[in-house]
Amino acid sequence: MTQPIAYTRGQALPEILSRRIAVLDGAMGTMIQRLRLGEAQYRGERFKHFHKDVKGNNELLSLTRPDLIGDIHSKYLAAGADMIETNTFGATTVAQADYDMADLAREMNVESARIARAACDQYSTPDKPRFVVGALGPTPKTASISPDVNDPGARNVSFEQLRAAYFEQAQALIEGGSDVLMVETIFDTLNAKAALFAIDEVFEATGERLPLIISGTVTDASGRILSGQTVTAFWYSVRHAQPLAIGLNCALGAALMRPYIQELNRVAPDTFISCYPNAGLPNPMSDTGFDETPEVTSRLLKEFAEQGLVNIVGGCCGTTPEHIGAIGAAVGVLPARGLGRGAFYRDAA
Repeated sequence: MTQPIAYTRGQALPEILSRRIAVLDGAMGTMIQRLRLGEAQYRGERFKHFHKDVKGNNELLSLTRPDLIGDIHSKYLAAGADMIETNTFGATTVAQADYDMADLAREMNVESARIARAACDQYSTPDKPRFVVGALGPTPKTASISPDVNDPGARNVSFEQLRAAYFEQAQALIEGGSDVLMVETIFDTLNAKAALFAIDEVFEATGERLPLIISGTVTDASGRILSGQTVTAFWYSVRHAQPLAIGLNCALGAALMRPYIQELNRVAPDTFISCYPNAGLPNPMSDTGFDETPEVTSRLLKEFAEQGLVNIVGGCCGTTPEHIGAIGAAVGVLPARGLGRGAFYRDAA
């Protein structure tokens, strides 16, 4: 006998994904880059005399310019996004250590989730609820790969350091009002395992249980993530976490991502599939830094939907509210990928 996992938040999402394709937002970094902010704008008054340059620390903007982050969320929601990611891709103690701001990581996550929550609450309706997706990024350090080509056994981060960082992040994202947690842009499966372990610890400690999305990154035409696993091996490494959805994002545009999404469909037939590719290939001459227009990206993702490959679609690097609006219009009339009783169900005594 089986029964659905008893989620304490985001309870409506499984049913929504079973009947229609949900739209995730697009790139946060691309939208911030468009603003052409300077060092002083990143610092704000609070960090005016900080001892280190902070330009490029996008997560800091949730503390110094929450108005800008909220406006970006609003643009994606107005374009039709059902789900928006918090501005927390690099908001771990491990990543923030590069700016000497590790002590701010928890606050960044809480405030980023609150900003996204306020935007979602503004745009939600009974017919179209909006969901805050608490984003847990990969960190700039890997547990599986040596940073020193002359010492393959060297590591610059431990599993325990990652677990502790992700525990703090997940707990803060829930406190700030997230409906869903997403471990994304995974290029090292061991890093992801630390995040998944920490999330389970947080669920146990808080009594909360949120839907979980896991999104890996195939880095090149080898069809493997950076730490060497195929898409199939990656899925079998993380399926124990019982994610609501498994998917891919970043590194590739939709055209190059297609065979790997097809592979996920074969090996994870009972789990929802997400896909949010880059806007094609990097193009420094483009306003977004990538070469695909909204029309191109939306056409490709519409083909995925027509082939019954996806339940969640959105955009990663180079995508904008215009891309998300076009994607939503393209897939809105198409049925969601069919699903049986599978990974988001658990055995009951």
